[in-house]
Amino acid sequence: MPEHAALDELPPQMHAPVFETDRPKTVRLRLEAGDEVPAHSHPGFDIVFHVVDGRMELALDGETHEVAAGELLRFGGDRDISPRAPVDSSAVLVFAPANDD
Repeated sequence: MPEHAALDELPPQMHAPVFETDRPKTVRLRLEAGDEVPAHSHPGFDIVFHVVDGRMELALDGETHEVAAGELLRFGGDRDISPRAPVDSSAVLVFAPANDD
């Protein structure tokens, strides 16, 4: 059975799970202008980072990538990640188990 979710119906917290199950884990990240998430990593996962509205500056291992609404980045979760929002922004992140091929 497919799961359906509406981003505007999620709780207002910074990190909100999109679906009830974590297969794959899907999270909405909401940041207000100037907010930043400290550097961290997600070993064992590949990540798709999709900015839904606004724009974010995503530091990956210290290198900053600007991602605008409608744009996506895909990267390995073993990298240090630190998103920052220069304007009110939201993104959806999908965490898929990494394939070690």
